[in-house]
Parts: sequence; structure tokens; C-alpha cells
Amino acid sequence: MPAPAPAPTHVPPVRTGAAQAAIAWARDQIGKPYALGATGPDAFDCSGLTMRAFQHAGISLSRTSRSQYTNGTQIPLSQVQAGDLVFWSSNGTASGIYHVAIYSGGGMRVHAPNPSAPVQEVPMYYANIMPSAVRL
Repeated sequence: MPAPAPAPTHVPPVRTGAAQAAIAWARDQIGKPYALGATGPDAFDCSGLTMRAFQHAGISLSRTSRSQYTNGTQIPLSQVQAGDLVFWSSNGTASGIYHVAIYSGGGMRVHAPNPSAPVQEVPMYYANIMPSAVRL
């Protein structure tokens, strides 16, 4: 007898208004410099940008990229939608998370990358990406 099919994963709907507000706010920060530990208004690190973007959309997020991975519902990366958080990890697990960005749709992300580059919207980069995104 064949094994039963796995139960479908429930993926919550995107809060469209909040997601679009967070993306719009993050896009307004494009060009501002990266600074480790910065949460704005003049500079950001990756999790400072995501925290403030969603704060402006009425959603509270914790401060670090690793802790933001636990703030919403983890969804398969294959189901990512605009407004979801995407994460990168050095070891493929939550303990190795080192970067977070806002998926802005169309294969793009808004993020504060590193000290040598300002806040920007760029194509997704899939090396070291976590297999799950987070929907808030």
C-alpha cells in the first residue's frame, strides 16, 4: 500500500496593505548607508531596515535577523510573495542566519547589504538562502 500523501502546508495570506506599506517605506530608504546596528533614520543594517519598514506598516518585529526568522509563519520559499522576509544562512539552519531582506516581488528584494553598499533593491540571490521565508 503506498504511503499517504503529505498534508498540504497551510500558508497564510499576505497582509497586502501592510506588505505594500513596508515595501514602499523600505524603497524610500534606498541610497542610505549601511551601518552595523543602525535602525535609521539616516543609516541601517539589514534587520534594522526590515524592523523599521514593518513598524511603519503597523507590524512589530524583533531586532536581529535571526530573531526575525521566528516572528511570523515560515513558508516554503517557492511560495514567497511581496512583503515576505527572506533570509540567508551560513549553515542552512536558523542558527546560521546572517542576513534578511524584504522580498519586493518580481524576483527582487530590498535590503541593506553591507558597509560597502547602501540600501538597494536588487535581484534575489539564492546561494545560502534559507528554504523558508517568513510571512508576517
